[in-house]
Amino acid sequence: QVQLVESGGGLVQPGGSLRLSCAASGFTFSSHWMHWVRQAPGKGLEWVSHINTGGYDTYYADSVKGRFTISRDNAKNTLYLQMNSLKPEDTALYYCARDRGGWDFDWGQGTQVTVSS
Repeated sequence: QVQLVESGGGLVQPGGSLRLSCAASGFTFSSHWMHWVRQAPGKGLEWVSHINTGGYDTYYADSVKGRFTISRDNAKNTLYLQMNSLKPEDTALYYCARDRGGWDFDWGQGTQVTVSS
């Protein structure tokens, strides 16, 4: 079965950095666009970033542009999100998602990122 397991979240001070990972299995990872989305307290889902199958085209929400970097290692079936200059408003549950086309997605269970002093 398809599995997406996020890791790397935690508590970090404002201005700090974290690197999230998403270990994928149960499907051909290299054949799918991948996404990071997040849900902050009291808010709905917010799209953060996505990356094409080969890792050559990346896109970011304005709120994270210049601070976050999405990448993938198809040989390791792993998706990454490098987060720098973290702000309190980045506090959220971060999800890895597999793009199945037609706005159909598979989701991981999420990893919590808390930015606080």
